[in-house]
Amino acid sequence: MANENVYDPNLTLDEIVFENRNKEYGAYDLRHQYPRLLTKSFIVGTAIFLVAALSPFIYLTIKRLTEPPKQEVKADLVEILQEDKIIEQPKEEEPPPPPPPPKEEEKIEIIQNVVPEPVKAPKIETPPPPISKQLETTTGLVNQEGVKAPAYTPPPPPPSTGTKTSTAEVKPQVNQNQVYTEVEQTAEFPGGINAFRNKVASNFDGSAMNGDEGTVKAEVTFVVERDGSITDVKANGSNPDFNAEAIRTIKSIKNKWTPAKINGQSVRYRFRLPLTMNFEG
Repeated sequence: MANENVYDPNLTLDEIVFENRNKEYGAYDLRHQYPRLLTKSFIVGTAIFLVAALSPFIYLTIKRLTEPPKQEVKADLVEILQEDKIIEQPKEEEPPPPPPPPKEEEKIEIIQNVVPEPVKAPKIETPPPPISKQLETTTGLVNQEGVKAPAYTPPPPPPSTGTKTSTAEVKPQVNQNQVYTEVEQTAEFPGGINAFRNKVASNFDGSAMNGDEGTVKAEVTFVVERDGSITDVKANGSNPDFNAEAIRTIKSIKNKWTPAKINGQSVRYRFRLPLTMNFEG
């Protein structure tokens, strides 16, 4: 007869507890399956936690891999030039003829008319000339031979009110509301046209372009007002995006201009600015 108290090292705790008992009972099955269920639950729970924790990073990684590559747009200012207006030099006028030699003025005949001074001792006095003689010529302290000039000179006649023009030069008034394209003195930006070109280049935003346009040209026009401000900015070119950005750039420059002048008077002047830029992707 075998010894039933011999210890079997392969027996588990559940085998020992339920030895000689009904193992078909539910408690034995639950205790027998518990370690495996606990391990499975731990693995499943850990996997769900990792998926929930890593889902934002997975989403960002997938989005970064699927989005199209960025295109960098490089905008270089190629040319901003203002066509210098050709100012015609005034024709040299012929020198005026030499003035005639000065005409020697004729001496006026003067009759001596000395008022006698009262003295104690009598002396020889020169009698005054008669009134009729005094009216014929000028009187003075000494006699002088010459042409006769009446003592009374009538006043000069009043100036004529006819159609004769005055010799004084009157500058014509300019129209303050008219926009001129030809003036005597053009409008100037503080620091010159190169300073204005640098302002345009630094304020131009090339991100508005796609980057594959290549060389783009436009002609920008604006009005320099009599107070030096800029109005009526327009851009004429084949690329609408380039035209819109050129207008925005010109309007963003707030520096006052020196206005154009005609006859020394400030006038409104339309300024032309050819604009050329090169865009590389």
